[in-house]
Amino acid sequence: MVATSVNSDLTMSVFSSARKVLESRMVEASAPCRVDSGGTWDIRSMALPMQAIEPVTLNIALSLRTRVNLLPFEDGMVKVSSEGFPDTEAHDFRTLPFDSPFGLFHAGVSYSGFHGLEVRIASDSPSKAALGGSSTALVALVKALSKLAVLAGKPPLRQKDILNLAFHLEDSTSSGKCGIQDQAAAVFGGVNLWQWHFGDRRTPYERQALLDCKGQRDLSERLLVAFSGKSHVSARINQGWIEGFLSGKTRAGWVEANGIVRRLAQALADRKWDRAASLLREEMAVRGVITPDALIPVTARLIQQAEQAGCGARFAGAGAGGSVWALGEKKRIQELKSTWRSTLAPIRGAGILDCKVDSKGVR
Repeated sequence: MVATSVNSDLTMSVFSSARKVLESRMVEASAPCRVDSGGTWDIRSMALPMQAIEPVTLNIALSLRTRVNLLPFEDGMVKVSSEGFPDTEAHDFRTLPFDSPFGLFHAGVSYSGFHGLEVRIASDSPSKAALGGSSTALVALVKALSKLAVLAGKPPLRQKDILNLAFHLEDSTSSGKCGIQDQAAAVFGGVNLWQWHFGDRRTPYERQALLDCKGQRDLSERLLVAFSGKSHVSARINQGWIEGFLSGKTRAGWVEANGIVRRLAQALADRKWDRAASLLREEMAVRGVITPDALIPVTARLIQQAEQAGCGARFAGAGAGGSVWALGEKKRIQELKSTWRSTLAPIRGAGILDCKVDSKGVR
């Protein structure tokens, strides 16, 4: 009992209450979610041993932002709630569960060294929509906690520090099965090609911005995103893909997809929209072989309709439900929008997501 008391007193002396600061000023931060091409290559167990082929992921930040508010709460306690999730968790900060539904956010608060606060999460995107929602929320939380730290007299975190911290927090709570592209899109925004260098501790990634603000506006007019109405669980899906890759059974397909994504990035940078749509169809054809479980009947139908309309389309994230995004010339995208709307109308919760490219990252 003496040892427990000493440890408890030590924890109290190291952590700080945020209650008084937050009683005078609410802290808020937000970050964008994303759609992607070349996802899963951002997981270290895949990218690291294949450094020779220069693994890449392309992603597009969307104006569907996740917001985190920090409010005052009882000293010694941490409370977390999120729109779309029925449960609310409140725990003693010394015993925060890192394996609970909100464990990721508990880990972020614990790292910050604060207690006496409530974390409220709200998102413009549907929950479990394969748009990187949990990672986006974590990035917004890390930014909010950095703002709180500044109010307490500490230096702010830079963008690359937020990305590094958010990734490692999520990777640690997911037992090393986490990628980094969701956090990267949330931190930096825009349209980027990411090259992964996990063997280099100084520069584990290289970011190539593909489009300026005008290019992003042009892409927004040629982009369509829809939610299937079916939620997904990325960890289970990703695990099967990683196993296939590590065994060598699907590795050739992954390497082929990586080359396609590089060409897709160049087509976007050159604003060759038809070429980009064609390459998106090529990647989807390869994915259909190496990741067949990424599609469910409704998402397979949406992608088929996009291709019949002369567009390219792909599942977002790990698929198996969630969202689908399409790329094509403006007239074709408008026609596809009507087709998708009709297809999704009978499905509860499904529909077109009103969004565009978000040039801003976390703020």
